[in-house]
Amino acid sequence: MIDTILVPQGAEYKAVCKGLSQVAISPPTVFPIPVGTLSVSKFLKDWIQSEHFSHLPQSKVLLMGLCGSLSPRYNVGDIVIYQSCIYPCSNKNKKTLLCDLELTKTLQSKLQKRAFLGVGLTSDRVISSANEKLHLGQVYGADVVDMEGFAALEILSQAGVAVAMMRVVSDNTHHNIPDLSHAFNANGSLQPLPLAICLLRQPIAATRLISGSLRGLRVLRHITESVGNRQ
Repeated sequence: MIDTILVPQGAEYKAVCKGLSQVAISPPTVFPIPVGTLSVSKFLKDWIQSEHFSHLPQSKVLLMGLCGSLSPRYNVGDIVIYQSCIYPCSNKNKKTLLCDLELTKTLQSKLQKRAFLGVGLTSDRVISSANEKLHLGQVYGADVVDMEGFAALEILSQAGVAVAMMRVVSDNTHHNIPDLSHAFNANGSLQPLPLAICLLRQPIAATRLISGSLRGLRVLRHITESVGNRQ
């Protein structure tokens, strides 16, 4: 079903690898990607030109990871399979790309009632305000937000790759989370010291973020095992 899994580097990548370690027969190849639109764009443009890519049966790729909810409908731990992904433009305009229909249906079949089918929105920055998340969801008709989806879907689709996307909600629309925008470096990696400063400045929000992330990572690990199983 899935030849390759792409997942943001760090804790999300480790969770996916742990889930795949339980797959006994021919698990998909997993690659860590940087966080953020610009970083992942550069990475994928280089990646599709690399020797690794040329030797992969790269026709079917799944992008996984955590996301933020843009609707009260979705809670921490909910699984959302993307039907399409949006990139916001000026004056409330948007670009929309569809995920591969066949792969999306296959994921739905595997996870059955465990997952929702929704629309993702890709942001250039961390959306930390609950009010802003609700506003974005209403303006663009999106269900969840990430920082890599649209760029990955656009670049890989242009390269002839079938792409499906699935995310696990780690923060909802009921509370704010710390603004982590300044905690990432130019390569899309979290920097420990700026991250610690962000969390210390907003301890209650930080506690919610950590709790939600841990729960989301557990779900991410479990669904990876289901998705990676080719039976």
